Amino acid sequence: MANENDLNLPPLNPADLSFDHNAADSVARSGPVPVKTAEDLEQVFDVPVTVSAVLGSSRIAVGDLLRVTPGTVLELDRRVGEAIDIFVNERLVARGEVVVVEERLGVTMTEIIKTDR
Repeated sequence: MANENDLNLPPLNPADLSFDHNAADSVARSGPVPVKTAEDLEQVFDVPVTVSAVLGSSRIAVGDLLRVTPGTVLELDRRVGEAIDIFVNERLVARGEVVVVEERLGVTMTEIIKTDR
């Protein structure tokens, strides 16, 4: 039987399990919640993620797609200089600008997207 905690992660405390503000009251009664640091996350530092920088998108008919050849220009839904979307594991996390780094393309993050869970 596989170990239930294959990654050897520490067990969750009540504060980690709370999804509403009322749960914070019960946690407060059980004692102080320890302060979390970067060292607490050390076990997940090596977990691979997929990062994608999306310049834009376009919708075309399948018939038009079949006629695409080298040199065909596809018009995207973004303007020159407009921020691009940065995804981590297919989830939008930031916006940025395209930059050149030692003759390679890169992205500078200009805005972090905070989502409510």
